[in-house]
Amino acid sequence: MTSTIKPRDASELRQAVEWALNDGTTLDVRGQGSKIGLGKPMNCDQVLDLSGISGIVDYAPEELVVTLRAGTPMRDVEALLAQRNQMLAFEPPDLGPLLGREAGQGTLVGAVMGNLAGPRRLSAGAARDHLLGFSGVNGRGESFKSGGKVMKNVTGYDLSKLLAGSWGTLAVLDQVSVKVLPAPDQTRTLLLLGLDEAAAVRAMCAALGSPHEVSGAAHLPGKTALRLEGVAPSVEARLKALRELLADSGAKMAELGTLESRVFWREVRDVAPLKAAPEAVIWKISCPPTEGPAIVARLKVQRPGVEAFYDWSGGLIWLALPPSADADHAIVRGALGAKGGHATLMRAPQAVRAAVPVFQPQPAALAALASRVKESFDPKRLFNPGRMG
Repeated sequence: MTSTIKPRDASELRQAVEWALNDGTTLDVRGQGSKIGLGKPMNCDQVLDLSGISGIVDYAPEELVVTLRAGTPMRDVEALLAQRNQMLAFEPPDLGPLLGREAGQGTLVGAVMGNLAGPRRLSAGAARDHLLGFSGVNGRGESFKSGGKVMKNVTGYDLSKLLAGSWGTLAVLDQVSVKVLPAPDQTRTLLLLGLDEAAAVRAMCAALGSPHEVSGAAHLPGKTALRLEGVAPSVEARLKALRELLADSGAKMAELGTLESRVFWREVRDVAPLKAAPEAVIWKISCPPTEGPAIVARLKVQRPGVEAFYDWSGGLIWLALPPSADADHAIVRGALGAKGGHATLMRAPQAVRAAVPVFQPQPAALAALASRVKESFDPKRLFNPGRMG
């Protein structure tokens, strides 16, 4: 049985990595472990548990910055920000329930290392755009820092954007600073009812291309949702203008108030609308928004039972397929078409994830570059070996 190392601070973390480096021990790096079922299965010598390095280091509401340790649960961060009516604008999703775990177990650092973002990504950016700075240890056993607590810190390499999305394969972080923003006073959602997928994407793209500052655009079967946020008079004026803009869409219209909207978009964020069976295979596709309906149509030709819903104005597609030995990975990626995209296997049994590419295979030149980056940060392949394939 794999044993666990649980450092209590940055010094003990560095010591643990130094020991692993000298001993040739591979490390399964975890915060709270909520996303352990995402990625290729790993066979590591030790679990490096960061949950003991937890807590808020500094919170400066006036500066819109919070600094916290790596194992701090997301629920603690969100509760702290809510006290000052602030938020993480990129809406990091809680994928615990999707991956068979309880809600509220993830960490902010875990979301950043996966570069995960919710519906507001199309207006506020990805997780990497909100990471101001961090400290950690690389695979050479060296402590290092990057960035700071201000957005204008651009000296040297932008390691924040490199580490975001690396899934813990380059370095182990002990502390991060992230940008926060004021939470909106009011949230309203305009619902367009009865549109097919192609018409829904056209409506979402028109709304995003308008001056009405739409902060969320999603399409569920029979229902297209457009979110507006801000102070009440502005939201009301923009909602009226958006209704007029989309009057010719042919859809019936309805509205959700602030409380209903918050519940609805939280469910979209956490992939709750995908009412798939627990054994269903879940895929996430990133693509040009206008290509989404064609991709799903090509999939349905071969897999008529596929469930799908769209986020990011059609640029993000969530899919549920019946279980299969290979997760239908060739069919899913083949449906991307000439204009391309990225398909990530988000949920499947361990044996299936071990057998197929979980992340979108990289072109040879990009794969070679990624290998050189890995060599620079973690030449002995200590951290999460094999997780990204």
